[in-house]
Amino acid sequence: MASSETPQHEYVTLVSGDGFEFIIPRDTACISGTIRRMLDPSSRFSEALTGRCVFENLSGVVLEKVCEYFIYNQKNKNQTNVPDMDIPPELCLELLMAADYLDT
Repeated sequence: MASSETPQHEYVTLVSGDGFEFIIPRDTACISGTIRRMLDPSSRFSEALTGRCVFENLSGVVLEKVCEYFIYNQKNKNQTNVPDMDIPPELCLELLMAADYLDT
């Protein structure tokens, strides 16, 4: 009965440390193990109730690229020979750290 007590939002809001907000589909955001656990209705996290995840340690530029990856991954999950995403070299290290943090 926990699922009826906790509202399930179709979209979630991911917020960067510098205040940028990205609204993406819940199933797309849940590619990340960290976000999936934060939004799990059986968890006691406030994110599960609000559908809003704040990442103080991620900049807007990095979180935007992460969201772009989530959508790219979701769109191409059953495809073969998918071209690589364009990633600016200056973001590589920060994106690797974000991927590790987000369990992606």
